[in-house]
Amino acid sequence: MTSTPDSRPKARGPRLTAEERRELVIVAAMHEFARGGYAGTSTETIARRAGVSQPYLFQLFGTKRELFLAAARRCFDRTRTTFETAGRAARAERDEPHHILDAMGVAYARLLHDREALQLQLHAYAACDDPVIRDVVRAEYATLARSVADVSGASGADLATWFAAGMLMNVGAAVGVERLDELVPGATFDHPKEGHAG
Repeated sequence: MTSTPDSRPKARGPRLTAEERRELVIVAAMHEFARGGYAGTSTETIARRAGVSQPYLFQLFGTKRELFLAAARRCFDRTRTTFETAGRAARAERDEPHHILDAMGVAYARLLHDREALQLQLHAYAACDDPVIRDVVRAEYATLARSVADVSGASGADLATWFAAGMLMNVGAAVGVERLDELVPGATFDHPKEGHAG
């Protein structure tokens, strides 16, 4: 049968590589897992959002757990990069641990404006009933803590206080308060508005 102009296959753009498709799937998974968590999100929903078939998704990631872990690792990577960038810039201004930690805290408060990033982080902790996920999340958090320690030079006691304040910031962002003293009397750190350092 002869093809007519109307029946010929339409030209498509360049094909994506497997690595590019993998990236699309991770980004889609981050969005969907942030909304529904590990247990409440289907791989079918993620595949649809990424524009790939479900069988192809499982070629890239053998299991739903592997995909969730890739998304969680990406979330921790983003937080670690945020801390390192802010901390190194602050250290270039003044090599003093409290100054560096303060700058990292302000950068983290800005990051929390991305509600999906916050939700994915919280879902990663919530999924730790699964021992494999728990091991990965524990390792990622420990790596994050070591990075902050290395960049800031802060003492163990100061790091413990700083990370505890970060968890309070998570709760404050989750419940939508602008000032942490709305939750804890005497807490003074304000969530900066978008584009401001507070």
